[in-house]
Order: sequence, then structure tokens, then C-alpha cells
Amino acid sequence: FDCDANEKLLYAGLRQGILLPYECGTGTCGTCKARCVSGPVEPGWRGAPGRSYLKEDRGEFLLCQETAAGDCTVYVPGKAPVEIAALPRPVYHWGTLGAYARLTSDVVSFTLAVNPGMDFAPGQFAVCAVPGVEGGRAYSMVNDSGQAETLEFVVKAKPGGKFSEWIFAANRDRTRVRVFGPLGRAVFRPEEDKNVLCIAGGSGIAGMISILARAHAAGYFAGHRGHVFFGVRTATDVFYLERLNDFAAASRGNLEITVALSEGDAPEGLKARYPALRFATGFVHAVAAAAMAGKYENVVAFVAGPPPMVDGALRMLIMEARLSAKDIRYDKFG
Repeated sequence: FDCDANEKLLYAGLRQGILLPYECGTGTCGTCKARCVSGPVEPGWRGAPGRSYLKEDRGEFLLCQETAAGDCTVYVPGKAPVEIAALPRPVYHWGTLGAYARLTSDVVSFTLAVNPGMDFAPGQFAVCAVPGVEGGRAYSMVNDSGQAETLEFVVKAKPGGKFSEWIFAANRDRTRVRVFGPLGRAVFRPEEDKNVLCIAGGSGIAGMISILARAHAAGYFAGHRGHVFFGVRTATDVFYLERLNDFAAASRGNLEITVALSEGDAPEGLKARYPALRFATGFVHAVAAAAMAGKYENVVAFVAGPPPMVDGALRMLIMEARLSAKDIRYDKFG
């Protein structure tokens, strides 16, 4: 396949319909490792965490970081799931940042007005790159899917995270952002006709909101059950509760949404403000395990959040729920 000057090999292949293996697309997970057989490849972000999985003395590199300096041949050992071919093909977009807002002390939301509009499936993400920050960062779209000309994102502050430091330093409205997407295969497909389970921690709720928005628009919970578990540390860390409350209220009891606080109980005022929501104390994967006992029939599960939370939820879904791998969906870009 062809690769433009200074273009990441992974992005070049994906936009041309080549099924290449990846998870994060930003140098974090190491899934897209390949080996240079011949020809020159140029290193990208030297600090990419995924480089720790490489044997660079054997010519291994990350497709999402390296560019081609000329004709080259690379060996890709992994396989891309064939269902990726049915998803919208990723392309480059320019976006203008707007609607910058602080949701909590360590969570901000913003929109990107993109041209061209992005066709994406609920649960997918995009890679955002901004001036002065080396390497792109992956964030799930919050809004409903389709041919969207405005994308909504949420970012949680991460110590040492260059993008989060950049976005929290000042109101970034009107900044031009380079966007590549959509990416990811942890998507909601109404035609699968399954009950829905979402387990999210912190900003991992972003993709779940997109899934719920699509399900709500399609009247999905008129004939299916849904269970959503949203974990944060304390009552001061909650956000998007109004949206979640509206989704639950509109489902006529078929969508149960539980907010799990790992430290402390929910204040009575919070419960009164969002009567359609449930509140619990404990780590979100443990709260989900207790509430879901015996309720895993015909379920597809979505998981997103900090890596320790995702690991705990995946163990529970595999060991306790006994869900098959095809019915557990998550993306590795925490």
C-alpha cells in the first residue's frame, strides 16, 4: 500500500482498507508491532510505552509510530479481526475545538467540529493530535454515531500525561486539532439482538454514552434489557448523571444504571436529584458482579476505564459470568 510522507504506516494501511492489527493506535499497547524486512523506516515517538514490548535489535517496531522513508517490506505477525472490515474506514479530519468545559476538578469535555464529518459506530474512538504534544491520544466519542460533523470527547487528568496537561492548562477553544478515525471494534450492533452490559470507570463512560444514545434512538430497550455500571471514587467525581438519568427514565424499567462510588456512600441529595439512577458503594466491577449474578443470558458486555478496573471487570466476565470472548468488548487505550 501507499504511504504519504511522514504518515504512520498503520494509518496509511487502515485508510486504504488494509486489515492491520491494532488496539490503541497511539503507541501504548504494542499490538501493532511489526518487523522490518527491507527498506528504510523512520522512528516516531521514542517515548511510546508500547516500545517496551519490542525487540528492537531484531528490527521490531510499532506500525502506529513509524513512517516509511522509501519503499519497504514489513512482516506483520498479528491478525486483524475480520469484523473490522464492516466498520467505517478511518480517514484524516481537521477539527476545531470548542465547548470546552470543566465537568469535575479533573475531568473536562470538549467538542471538535470536523470537516469532513465522521461516520462512526457507537463505541468507537479517534486519535487526536495537537501542536506541541508528541504523539496522538485516543479518546472515545461521547455523542451518537452516524455522519457527525461535531464530535464530543471527555478527558480525565492523568499525572504526566502530556495531552491532559495541555487540555487542562487553559481553555483551548478554537484550537485546530488533527483527527484520525474512527478506530476500534468494541462497537454496539443492534442487529445482534442481545441484552447490553456496560461497565465503565471514570472517563470510560464516554463510549458507553454513545452506545446508550444509539440504543435509545433505535428504541432498543423496548425489547431488550440493559445494565450500566459507572464507577468513580467519590460523589464529587460524578458527571453525565443527567444524561444517564434521562436514558434510564425513558427505558420504562428495562435499562438499569448504577453509579458505584469506591469511597463513601452517595448523599441523599444526589439520589433525589437523579431518581432513575441506582447508587452503590464499592469498586465498580465488584458492584457489577453482585448485581448481575444470574443475569448473563444473551448478554454482550462493554468495558472501558483505567487499566486496573478493566482487568478486574474482564476477570469477572470470564471467570464468573462465563461470557465468551466474542461477547466481551473493550479497547486497550487506557
